[in-house]
Parts: sequence; structure tokens; C-alpha cells
Amino acid sequence: MHATRRHLLAGAGVAALGLAVSPRHAVAAAPLAISTPMEAPTWAVLQRRLLAANAEACEAFYLRYFDERGYFLCFERWGANDGPDDAIENVNDWPLLHALGAPDRVKAMYTQAWEGHLRQFTAAKTTAVEIAREGMFFKEFNVQLDWQHHAEEMTLFNVQGLSDPDNPRFRDRARRFAGLYMGEDATAPNYDPRHRIIRSLMNGSKGPMLRKATALDWAGDPFDPTHFFMEHGESTYEETLAHYEEYTDVVGDHPLNMFSTTLALNAYMLEHEPKYRAWLLGYIDAWAERARANDDILPSNIGLDGVTGSSADGNWWGGAYGWGFSPVNPVTGKREDRNRVPRTSLGFYNAFLLTGDDKYLDTWRKQADRINAQKRTVDGKVQTPSMYGPDGWYGWRDGLHLANSLDIWWFSMKPSDRARAPDHPWVAYLEGRNADWPETALRNDLQRVAERARKQREDTTTPDTRLADAVLDFNPASVTSLMHQMMGALHIGRPAWAPTSPNAGGSPLYARLRYFDPEARRAGVPEDVSALVDSLTADETAVTLVNLSPTRSRTVVIQAGGYGEHDFTRVTIDGKAHPAQGSTLTVTLAPGSGARLVLGMNRYVNQPTLKFPWMR
Repeated sequence: MHATRRHLLAGAGVAALGLAVSPRHAVAAAPLAISTPMEAPTWAVLQRRLLAANAEACEAFYLRYFDERGYFLCFERWGANDGPDDAIENVNDWPLLHALGAPDRVKAMYTQAWEGHLRQFTAAKTTAVEIAREGMFFKEFNVQLDWQHHAEEMTLFNVQGLSDPDNPRFRDRARRFAGLYMGEDATAPNYDPRHRIIRSLMNGSKGPMLRKATALDWAGDPFDPTHFFMEHGESTYEETLAHYEEYTDVVGDHPLNMFSTTLALNAYMLEHEPKYRAWLLGYIDAWAERARANDDILPSNIGLDGVTGSSADGNWWGGAYGWGFSPVNPVTGKREDRNRVPRTSLGFYNAFLLTGDDKYLDTWRKQADRINAQKRTVDGKVQTPSMYGPDGWYGWRDGLHLANSLDIWWFSMKPSDRARAPDHPWVAYLEGRNADWPETALRNDLQRVAERARKQREDTTTPDTRLADAVLDFNPASVTSLMHQMMGALHIGRPAWAPTSPNAGGSPLYARLRYFDPEARRAGVPEDVSALVDSLTADETAVTLVNLSPTRSRTVVIQAGGYGEHDFTRVTIDGKAHPAQGSTLTVTLAPGSGARLVLGMNRYVNQPTLKFPWMR
């Protein structure tokens, strides 16, 4: 079986999966020629090594944990602990890896895994949990769960269009999935357009939960966890149920539902159909209005009547995963703070991506100001709260509230936002204070790939003793340093960017630059090409491009923004300015050549698109 699957992945895997394969031909626009010899920088060699190591380790991981159908080999269960979302999270970051320039076999693997998991969990059924008795998926989407877990489920899908925008299955799903939250599917009345609310924290392809949730709804069918890895440390099914005993208040809207806006963004970026943009901005505007009316704090419950707190005994801070949500952990017997509101800034980032309007960032600045205004000093240390309940603010943590502050600076590029944010090794490099960072970060990610590959080799689990989340920490894909260096991009929700970016999964790409190979007609840098962004300002991006091949020229298309949302205004090389116009720039690199390009930019002047440059 492995030999057959290796042939699939190494050869015509994309075509074998029923995906369109574009013919090879060059971009017609005259490229900017670079011929200045450049000795191969260490960072450039390390980037190519990391791309190759990622691909090799991902293939070994895939062959171990997925079968020829793309099914993840595990004990299939429903629930928030170890459900279908965890199965597909095992290939998180693989689409980003391919979009950076990894081999096409990476795309073949994650595409097969995505298609496989849709079939696998449509067929998988519960017995005790009523909503999933006919299948955990309906219409290729989770029947009913919260958007912390939906977002994790959609992490792959939300960046699948980076490399595969013309895949007819992706395009169909992008529209259908968005429609689930826009009132376009009568079997899933999740959205109320009158009050601009998603009607429950628990929602999906079979609609919203409009009653109190039970522990069973969250934990899934009874089973014996004795022989499984349990993320929360439970040793009995009764403990698993107890974990969710207080997760009852789900009726009404919650900020977590803003993760659904990426579905509308995906659909909009196909052909710019206005309804998707209008819905996304209208929904986020509603949340911004609620924050303004609530002393600049996003409330965590909006009732079915559109009134803040009306489904949580009148408390703006109420509801599961709300500002006042501190349930008991049955394993420790202690209450734990599980406020998820700070994770939900992604919806506002999506609105900013569409408009460049600073008001969407200002909602989060003002919320941080209100939280930081509560600061206190204990034993000489400043503390700020993370929770709010009947007795006011609580959940005190050392330091100021800095959640999302580096993200906000990255979007705005305002000195005032930089002053509000903490330091970070990548940002220190961009500011000229951490010259060793590129090599250090790449070597760390190479070590991470090797360590996770070792864990996979030493893993003794079998499909009948493995839950869907058991090997998430073995997924070798390590792309954070590549995203920062090559694209000047955020990697939201990943440890290397945390704790200032506490988002869950499901993010689209937020990047200053992207690359395409016009000869191979695919996303990502061509073979032998490396790129290092060393400066980001409000109107400039500086990047060094190098061709490591001693014998072959390479042509690369540089795009302004992850989705062409920016325009280039000029390009300067060695002090000489060259004209540039539009969202793309084509560069030809002679063998062994390289140069530093200073790219003038107008940011957020175009509507974002998934279309490859030669298809616009």
C-alpha cells in the first residue's frame, strides 16, 4: 500500500485526486531582470533546507497516520475534546507550506486528507448524541458545535485557496459554507438578519442550538478512555462529562461566532460577489456597535432579541466561554478561567483586510485601554484582569493586557501601536536590533521538524488506541520562520507569536508579500529561490531575493499582499528606481544572482482576491 501511495504523492497526485492541472507557460509581462552575483547567504540555504525537510517529514507522517482514502486512522468520536476537527488539524500548516514553495506532493496529501475527512465523518455516527446520529457532518460541514472548534476544523480549508483557487470543490464549498451563516440554507437557520446575530454559540449545518446545552452535547458518546491520551487528563468518561457540566448557556450570539466571517471572505475572494462583503462588514459592524455601547468591551452574550446579555440573566459577561466563564476542572477540582473573547479579533482583521479602515482595529485598542485602566500593583508587579463576573473584574495576571497588540501594529504600521506592543524577536530584526534572528529562527524550525519526526517514529499508538487529537504535537509542519521571513506574514495563534496573538485556528493569510512561479503555474517561490523581508513600514517593504542555482535562471512573480490587496508604486535596487504599478511584479533572477528590492506600496487599495496573477 505504501508503495502505491508514494507513487500518488510523488507523481501525478494532484490529477489523481480529481483536481485541475494548469498547463505550463510563462507570464506575458516583461520581467525586471536581476543579474548581480550574490554569494549564497546562509539564511537562503537554510530556507531551502527547511522547505525540503518539512516536505519529507510530512510525507512520513501522512503515510503513518492516514490511509489511502485520506482517512485519519483513529478511534472516531464526536465532541469538543477529540472530534472531527482534531482529525484534520493533523495537517495544519501544510497548505501554507505549499504556498511558500514546498513540493506539489504536499498539496496532494493535504487535499486527499481534507476530502477523506469529509467522507470519514459524514459516515461516522453517534448513538447517544442526537444531533449527530445520522452523521457528524451534514452537507460536508459539522452538524453543530461552537466556533472555537469550527475554526480549528476550518484551519486547512481557509487557506486551501492559496494554492488551489480554481478547484471546483473548493469554490462550491466556499459559497455553501458561507451561506450557512447568511440565511441562504433553510435547513440551517443560524443567522438572524434583523438583529444581525448568529443565534447560538452552538451552530452548524443543522442549525443553531436554541436550548440549554448538556454535558453530553459537548463530550460525545460514552466510551472507556483508559487506553487513550486525554488532553485534559480525564481518567473516566464521567470526568469527561463533568468537564462540560457548566457549558450550558449557549443560546444567543457570542464573539466566537466572528470566526465564521472567514467563510464569507473565502467566498468573496472568488469573484467579488458583493453579498459576501456586505454580510461580513455588517456582522462585524454590529459587534463594534455592541462594544461601544458596553463601555468599549465586547459583550460575550447577545440574546435572541438582539439585546446584550438577555440570554444570560441580563449579564453582558455571561454565557459559556464568556468573560465570567470559570468552570470547575474535575481533574483538579479547581475553577479555570476560559474566557475566549480575546481570541476573536480575527473577525475584525477580516473587515480591515476588506476596507483598510482603522475603526476595526480601534475597537480592540479601546478594549485593551479599558482593561488596562483596571491595573493594580501587587508585590511591586503590575497586574491586569482577564475576567469579569458578579463581583467585577478578576482573573488577575502579571503585566498589562497586550492581547493582539502586535497584530494591530502589523496591520496599522502606526508608531503609536508599536509603542503599545511588546517586543518580539522577529520585530526586533525588522527594526535592526536582532541581526542573527533569520538563521536562529530557521535552525529552530529545522530542529522542531526533526524532533516531531522523532516523536512520530517512537509513537506506539495504534488506530484503536488513538483519538483524533493524540498526535497533533507530532505534525512536523514548521512554517512560522518561513512566513515571517519570506512573506512578512503573521502566523496567528501559533506559539511563536503568542501570547500577544491568542487566536484559535481558522485564520486566512495576512501577509505583506506572496510569490508565484509563472513557469510551473503554481503558488510559491520557484525551486532554488529564497526571500528575506528585512523591513516593513506603512509604505515600503524591503526584501532580498536570491537564486541559489548555479546554472538556471528563475522567474518569480511577487504579489503585494496575501491576496493582492496592496499595490506596488516603485521598486528600488542599489539606489536605482524602477517603475512599478499594480499588485504584482515579475522578476527574473540569473543563476547565482540576488538583490535587495525596496518596494514602495499603497496598502489596502484593492479588494483581496484568490485568483493567481495570470488569471486576473
